[in-house]
Amino acid sequence: MSEIKPQFRRIDGLSVRYAESEGPRDRVALLLSPFPVSLYAYDATWSRLAEHAHLVAVDLPGFGHSELREDLLSPTAMSEFIVRLADEFELAKPHVVGPDIGTSAVLFAAAHHPDRFRSAVVGSGGASVPVQLGSPVNDWVHAEELAPYRALGPKDIVTIALDKMQGYQLPQIVREDYLAPYVGQRIVDQMAYLRAFPVELPLLRELLPGIETPVQIIAGRRDHVVPVANAEYLHEHLPNSTLDVLDVGHYTWEEGADDYARIVTDWWRAN
Repeated sequence: MSEIKPQFRRIDGLSVRYAESEGPRDRVALLLSPFPVSLYAYDATWSRLAEHAHLVAVDLPGFGHSELREDLLSPTAMSEFIVRLADEFELAKPHVVGPDIGTSAVLFAAAHHPDRFRSAVVGSGGASVPVQLGSPVNDWVHAEELAPYRALGPKDIVTIALDKMQGYQLPQIVREDYLAPYVGQRIVDQMAYLRAFPVELPLLRELLPGIETPVQIIAGRRDHVVPVANAEYLHEHLPNSTLDVLDVGHYTWEEGADDYARIVTDWWRAN
């Protein structure tokens, strides 16, 4: 049974799903859902992270079980919503953890709101210029036509993505939660976020050297979806960053849960 207890709240007119850990803490952390999963991505690390901070985990709009709105499906737009989330939950200066799609959005937020977050943890997300992505994400980003994907069952696409997980058996409650929101054209609609990378990542490149927020980057050495070159690129261009590369695939937060939790909590203590 998972310790994560999801709830819903209306934020900026959207139904947003979130979960909080019990008990007040001097340290607070905002955890953002990766793609194509949900806030249950933190199920494998939740208890260990909760020992060190009060956690607020959120399914970003359009992802997990939160309501989708087209105008938020880009890293720059999502970055402003992340700041809105911190305000909504009255998190004065939280650590923010945003792997995968959260990577670029968190960095845009740190660039545009330099005093809003105490630190950031990112990684496993597209960041480099030129864009360096593996299959199937690269295909989604550059496809001229999305009709072939619309013809596929949405759960089939997600199942293929989850089957790339290495060395970690998803608990049934987590797998069911990951698959549940995928009905209709939801996953194809989500692709708009990824398809914004060729335009938005060059904008981020110009901002990286000016980001003062301390950034911990965690990547998987065997990540064939978002190659480790993206993490190395960030480490090279960010002035205040640390890079840890785990011997796992794309889903570092689950495949390397023990190391992931240790790195994140050590990072929080140091910052």
